[in-house]
Amino acid sequence: MSFVPNDSQQLSLSDPVFSLTDRERGFLSRSWAGYFSEYIFPKINEERFAVLFSDNKASRPVSPINVVVGALFLKEMRRQSDDDILESVLFDIRYQHALHTSSMEEQPISDRTLGRFRSRCYEYELKTGRDLLKEENEALAADMAVMMKIDGTLKRMDSMMVASNIKSLSRLELIYTVLANLVNEMNSRKTALPENLVHYTEKDDRNLFIYHNKSDETEEKISKVLTDCSTALSLCDESYEESSNYLLFKRVLSEQTVCEEGVYRLRTKEDGGMSGDMLQNPSDPDATYREKAGKGYKGYSANIVESVGSGCSLVTDYDLQSNTHSDSAFAKETIEKMGKQEKKTTIVSDGAFGGTENEENAKKNNIDLVTTNLLGKESQDILADFEFSTDGKNVLRCPGGYVPRKCWYNKKNGQCELSFEIEKCKACPHFEKCHPKVKNRVCEKKVSYTGKLRALQQRFRSTDEFKCLTRVRNGVETVPSYLRRSHNIDHMPVRGMIRCRQWFGLAIAGSNIKKFCRYMQGLLKHPENMVTA
Repeated sequence: MSFVPNDSQQLSLSDPVFSLTDRERGFLSRSWAGYFSEYIFPKINEERFAVLFSDNKASRPVSPINVVVGALFLKEMRRQSDDDILESVLFDIRYQHALHTSSMEEQPISDRTLGRFRSRCYEYELKTGRDLLKEENEALAADMAVMMKIDGTLKRMDSMMVASNIKSLSRLELIYTVLANLVNEMNSRKTALPENLVHYTEKDDRNLFIYHNKSDETEEKISKVLTDCSTALSLCDESYEESSNYLLFKRVLSEQTVCEEGVYRLRTKEDGGMSGDMLQNPSDPDATYREKAGKGYKGYSANIVESVGSGCSLVTDYDLQSNTHSDSAFAKETIEKMGKQEKKTTIVSDGAFGGTENEENAKKNNIDLVTTNLLGKESQDILADFEFSTDGKNVLRCPGGYVPRKCWYNKKNGQCELSFEIEKCKACPHFEKCHPKVKNRVCEKKVSYTGKLRALQQRFRSTDEFKCLTRVRNGVETVPSYLRRSHNIDHMPVRGMIRCRQWFGLAIAGSNIKKFCRYMQGLLKHPENMVTA
């Protein structure tokens, strides 16, 4: 299929829109369909997706890309299934008006159009690492932010757990499942199976082996399955090296078991314990395990960056990784992606996104990273008044204005060990607050640049500005709640990190477009503030 730009977007004289009454056309133009048609649809960049298709003009042209991408966004905004959005485009003039297809003799999407397009995007990202739908989503969010007069200098950030649509498996179930999958593949390849492996190919074997299991039989069954694993492994030659079933089988054996003199046994804490990166279910090899706030999660972690304006907000950046990905890592990646900002930008987040490295990187990019809670031990308030060199390895002056007699930087703990003349130190008005260690001839003090930054943060937390930013930060908590309630993201009908990120991003797009349409409807009361596309 070849890529052809969609140039036929003008209304024909026979367009059904013209058969509507003035009242009906007024309702249409003021509905979500009217705003999507006028402001969103023209911004969809078809050329971005040209790489998914052939450049051979002799091949059959693909369905209009802006219509397909627009339908994906509308599907999420209206919270519909693929079948629902297809029926809506075929029979609902609002959808046809929004997608500029009302003048077409035949609507250009079928029951497989959206699924095939998502698959093409998935295969392309798997090959190149580029998420085209994410790029388009963020570009549209930037355009909508301009029209909503959100300048992007105030952002708030939060993360959320996203559950994978998989079943929790016991260790017996997990090992049995990967073994059964491999044995069934061996059987399909006409490999001669030993007698002890034949039962894995039978239809009801799983029920008999797993669900009819008694607690006192578990250890014996695990031992049997591990013995069968050794047999199956010995039958696999080089032809299985590219088999996903074989690779998952090998992964489970390396993660869950220990081989001693050719005999496998389950891994214990004494053998190094368990890791959150271990395979949870072969149906979703990318899903990982993490405990947070005393609760266990199997799946992924998503990061959300929301730009805040006057009475409105939009998610302008997002990501989805394994749930072992830390909030600090998300913050680092977000700052690097934003790069140097022309205007001073503030990002408000919770304490898990902070850290000296992230705060320093933020400053270099003209960004203030404000965390609404601090983790760990508090610093002395007086540390905020010590003057450090730019590299943080030398103290230039103490709060009293005195230059240290000696300053030695300890690389191991990042502290500067200082000594001052005892007469000057005792006469300093800050002596009691500073509380140095008094020796015979000198006073000694250990300080660090990290401690200074923390003390400055502690002071900032008592200001009215910080209290205002805390209230701003609280608003981002509504996004995870909305995505769970309205888009059911903990039960996405896909598995794997790339597909889940794709589905999650479309939910973000639907939420953003819904906010934009509501914003535009609110401007009807003040037409002088209306934006132009």
